[in-house]
Amino acid sequence: MLLWSTGFVGAKYGLPYADPFIFLSLRVLIAALILFAVASLMRTPVAIGRRDIGNSALIGFFLHACYLGGVFFAISVGLSAGVAAVVTSLQPVLVSLLGVKILGERLKKRQVVGLIFGLVGVILVLSPGFSSTLPIPGVVAITIALLGTTCATLLQKRFGSNVPILAGTAYQYLASGAVLFIAAMTTGGTSIKWSGQFILAFIWLILVLSVGAVLLLLWLLNQGSAASVSSLFYLVPPATALEAYFLFGENLGIQGLIGIGITAAGVWLVIKTSN
Repeated sequence: MLLWSTGFVGAKYGLPYADPFIFLSLRVLIAALILFAVASLMRTPVAIGRRDIGNSALIGFFLHACYLGGVFFAISVGLSAGVAAVVTSLQPVLVSLLGVKILGERLKKRQVVGLIFGLVGVILVLSPGFSSTLPIPGVVAITIALLGTTCATLLQKRFGSNVPILAGTAYQYLASGAVLFIAAMTTGGTSIKWSGQFILAFIWLILVLSVGAVLLLLWLLNQGSAASVSSLFYLVPPATALEAYFLFGENLGIQGLIGIGITAAGVWLVIKTSN
């Protein structure tokens, strides 16, 4: 989760120098090449069945095109890294809620209370910006990101556990990279300025996030329940807020910090009753 939280910071560093969709497209396509190379060196399966490729492509669409695309676009139009992290931290609550139908989990009363707590916490964090500074396109984009990571978690747990992790993730990146490239071309957002700061952010996001953190996440989902793994995401907003405070001077204020605490409490209630 420490690695995952730096993704918001890396986006903040890199986005002043590149349009979001071309930035992400290059990032995930390079990550795909790296994973194919690593799989070949480790002599793990690279060629997988069509069904596994299709499932991996669908997971990649939600996890990388929707989630990462939503986060990057939201930050590029002015949404703060801390707010983006808080909204996407509701993913564990949604996973537990949807798991009732999709994964056969039972929703208990305390989980409903946790869901309400989480929503109240997010409203507290976001409400100071509703009147002036909160960009509506950013809110829409970060909502898409939240739904994307939720769908990807449920799909990975249901269909991705039997797919070789290196090859499956590489195909995720190939599919999402193609979608993001089309989005970049369609919107005309293909500009990149290769400054030193951008290159450092680009390398960090490829190696630490797209290779390291994502492989850890998928491995954990293959080993444990979707709810228990998702519960770790409540650690992301405090870590991101702290990093953004020191690096960018972002300050959520007392109300924002209280909102983070309430959101974390809500997620904890959901996960505590699901184990």
